[in-house]
Amino acid sequence: MTPDVVLRRPAAEDLDELVALFAQPVVAQWWPRYDRERIEREMVIGEDEDTTVYVIEADGAVAGVIQSWEEPDEEYRRAGIDIGVAPAWHGTGVAVAALRALARHLIEDRGHHHLTIDPATANGRAIACYRKIGYRPVGVLRRNELGGDGTFHDTLLMDLLADELDLDGPVATIRS
Repeated sequence: MTPDVVLRRPAAEDLDELVALFAQPVVAQWWPRYDRERIEREMVIGEDEDTTVYVIEADGAVAGVIQSWEEPDEEYRRAGIDIGVAPAWHGTGVAVAALRALARHLIEDRGHHHLTIDPATANGRAIACYRKIGYRPVGVLRRNELGGDGTFHDTLLMDLLADELDLDGPVATIRS
């Protein structure tokens, strides 16, 4: 059974838990260079006004983060998503519920028709998760992302059209 999943805006009280999350090797592999200062600046304070960050809570515990950026130009109306979940919550449906909720919000409430995500090509777990809600591979972006090893790695561009979103399954609650 999927835990109760809630998406909410980060608070100063979350900082220690977020630092611990990004320090876990399985998370740090895909989110390198997220130290305390960067997490506070980008996620808690929200310095980047183009990105909206949510803490993912599962059964009341901080399980990860999910964020989106939006292209407001009426000629495009697209958005992107990124997600990081603690390994303790892998395979529980937490990530799928969080992705469904944010994708639905971006499509139904914010008016986007096209969503993208670009996991590392080596991140098979993430790619399988994204496919569960309807994302499809578009192509490989070569040497697109700086990895923790200091070299650039390929990412898989995936997209989701509004009418392809699979809402059959658990969906997180979003709290403003």
